[in-house]
Amino acid sequence: MQQENHSNPIIRRPGPSRRFCVAPMMDWTDRNYRFFARLISQHALLYTEMVTTGAVIHGDRSRFLGFNAAEQPLALQLGGSNPAELATCAGLAEDAGFAEVNLNVGCPSDRVQNNMIGACLMAHPALVAEGVKAMHEACAIPVTVKHRIGINGHDSYAQLCDFIGQVHEAGCDTFIVHARIAILEGLSPKENRDIPPLRYEVVHQIKADFPHLEIILNGGLTDLDEMQQHMRVLDGVMVGREAYHNPYLLAEVDRRFYNDSTPRPERISVLEALRPYIVSHLDQGGAMNHVTRHILGLFQGLPGARHFRRQLSSALHQTDDPLALYDELISDMERRLQPRDCPRQQA
Repeated sequence: MQQENHSNPIIRRPGPSRRFCVAPMMDWTDRNYRFFARLISQHALLYTEMVTTGAVIHGDRSRFLGFNAAEQPLALQLGGSNPAELATCAGLAEDAGFAEVNLNVGCPSDRVQNNMIGACLMAHPALVAEGVKAMHEACAIPVTVKHRIGINGHDSYAQLCDFIGQVHEAGCDTFIVHARIAILEGLSPKENRDIPPLRYEVVHQIKADFPHLEIILNGGLTDLDEMQQHMRVLDGVMVGREAYHNPYLLAEVDRRFYNDSTPRPERISVLEALRPYIVSHLDQGGAMNHVTRHILGLFQGLPGARHFRRQLSSALHQTDDPLALYDELISDMERRLQPRDCPRQQA
């Protein structure tokens, strides 16, 4: 049941469309993946990897806040709990040109727990609210929160409603909800993505009890038809591992979720469009596999998919001319995808 003291909302919902979001994923959603993903979908909202407030404030800002303009719309995800530091980083995010700044209240790893980052903050809604309020006052871009439906020891629906209510009153109108609890002792981050059961019905109930808020569903989503079913009730979906391992899933996103009738890009044209980016990356001293490691799943389920992965993950490291191998691979995959006539049946 929705709490009575949260019944007079102030709605501020500016910013990018969140109908389809690609989740922040450590070591995966770096700027190279995001550029590649943008070649497939023009509208999906992309998120950075989680960046801690300490890294932004004390580290290399060009590394942590830098991006290619082609990646927009793009959101920065922050990890932290100190309101003053969160406020500083939110202001820097706005200055850098991000479309949104998101607070991580879902990561279950021991390392972030020890620094009061991530899912452990679900036990401290007042602290999250204080951080969100500070961020909201420090920037004009939307401040959103990504969280679990609970953690062990704080997993009742009433506690979840209290968390959402307090954080909303502090200035957050958009909640990206991973439909699992996080078990903070005894499970690894990987196990926390699989073992606690998905409870989509809880997220649907949140929307029913907080209809004025934007509620985005996250967790275990792989099928676009199922996602569209959820969106009969919810405001959007956020997809993680499936968007990474099967990136061509994004080719249907613009048509299905944004009513964009632009023809979807073909896989070969995506590889061709990525080539100048690879050349630029190499010219700046980067390694080719910094980019190509993200595209291994582009041909998932099609003839030649294993060959494509093998060439990029092993043969690439054994050649002195990786760009020539890349060009040869484009031609090779184009041949493999050509329709073939069926052999004639003997009379």
